[in-house]
Amino acid sequence: MSEELVHLHNVSVGYDEPLIEGINIEIFAGDVIAVLGPSGIGKTSLLRTIAGLIRPLAGEVELAVPSRGGLGYIPQRLGLVGNLTVRGNVEMGTRVGLSRWYPPFVPVPSKQRNYVDQAMVDLGIDHLAEQPVRILSGGQQRRVATAKTVAQRPKLVLADEFLGELDDDNVDIVMRTVNQAIKAENSAMIMVEHHEELAKGVANRIWRITGGRLVEELKR
Repeated sequence: MSEELVHLHNVSVGYDEPLIEGINIEIFAGDVIAVLGPSGIGKTSLLRTIAGLIRPLAGEVELAVPSRGGLGYIPQRLGLVGNLTVRGNVEMGTRVGLSRWYPPFVPVPSKQRNYVDQAMVDLGIDHLAEQPVRILSGGQQRRVATAKTVAQRPKLVLADEFLGELDDDNVDIVMRTVNQAIKAENSAMIMVEHHEELAKGVANRIWRITGGRLVEELKR
């Protein structure tokens, strides 16, 4: 049986009032999960709850991932630093998992630099390495955010509509790179995606939020 990375026990997600209630679900190494549902129904709140950014209103979220660098999060707004170069932003991912903090002006160890270089090559942004992120297109910035997370080598990736603004060719590049990373690290991914057909094409498990409940659909 695959390694269990996350277990949600009777979790309710929301702020003052629950958006989703009674979530009992497990996430295993190798899973690529798409979370579907209309806007405002709680998809982002679910990701933020699993990430520990907001507390569940009820229940418990158990994470079996390293506390340092074990979780990679790609928010809708990508979390990039506009004045840093592409390389500087991707290096931020590797710094998360190091045993001690390296300030931005101190180079990361050679092993982590290799992770950065490989992630940029895999995402097709190595030729942009010394460009400031702020001048890139939206699609290029999304590939930078993905490279940042891939270079981190997390056990669990949470991605909020990170395939937006990408054409079909770049969706294929991004998902091929992410899937390679998931296999290499024996990790998992949960992605919120607005385009259902796209999500169903890249995920092996489908979750749908409906009527305040999280329901797993059979993959057809």
